[in-house]
Amino acid sequence: MPHLTIDYSPSLEARADIPALCTALHKVMVRSNVFPTAGIRIRAHKADHFIVADGQGENDFLAMTLSVGAGRGTDQLKAAGDALFSAAQEVLKNPLASPHFALSLEIRIIDPDLSWKDTPIHARLTGHS
Repeated sequence: MPHLTIDYSPSLEARADIPALCTALHKVMVRSNVFPTAGIRIRAHKADHFIVADGQGENDFLAMTLSVGAGRGTDQLKAAGDALFSAAQEVLKNPLASPHFALSLEIRIIDPDLSWKDTPIHARLTGHS
């Protein structure tokens, strides 16, 4: 269950290629061999309402939250997080060059007793029906 949610300020679209960011992050997740491909989800949401830092209108943000199932070690998740953050920094190098941008990533581990799923995609991609 590696689900990456991206929230960002709408004006960032003028300075960054959000679809390219999603593609780059997907490639990192697949190549990491930490996450099952069938479970990868990447969603990017534009924030309708937001205030960043001191409230100046030119401030932008992009916040990533990676939710993962339990069972991976801290070292594995740290390496995956480092790779994801580095890929995001590369795609977002232009906004990061300004003093009006904030980039973040947080990894959350989901308690398996409090998570329900029904995903036939897993069976299709692993050959188990």
